Amino acid sequence: MVHVLLRWLVRAALCTSALAAQAQGAGSPTAPATRPDPLDPKASVPALTYSSPLARYRGFSDDKPVSWREANDAVARIGGWRVYAREAQQPEAAPTGADAPAAPRPGSPAKDSPASMPMPPGHHGHKSSKGPQ
Repeated sequence: MVHVLLRWLVRAALCTSALAAQAQGAGSPTAPATRPDPLDPKASVPALTYSSPLARYRGFSDDKPVSWREANDAVARIGGWRVYAREAQQPEAAPTGADAPAAPRPGSPAKDSPASMPMPPGHHGHKSSKGPQ
């Protein structure tokens, strides 16, 4: 049993190292055999190229900009900030269907919550620093 496991491990290690060598380009004919010495001032260095990340940028130009007076007039026609405040106060549409559970209000006990547990013996709850009540 140990010999069979050892054979499989050796095969897996060889496959892994072969894949790693291929991924690094060791089998590629265009890869250099050795790297040039970085301390050699006469070593050949590939030319540096720079491409700006903004070279392909296109500005947003679908809508023509309007003057601030036109924008303010449009907001005034709509109703101004009061319309947006009213929309924010509107309740959201309730989910349809009988299977949609109603969310409990914050601070209210849930329908299925058990009754509150009594204090354990010897525990009298938290004391207030205001004195006796």
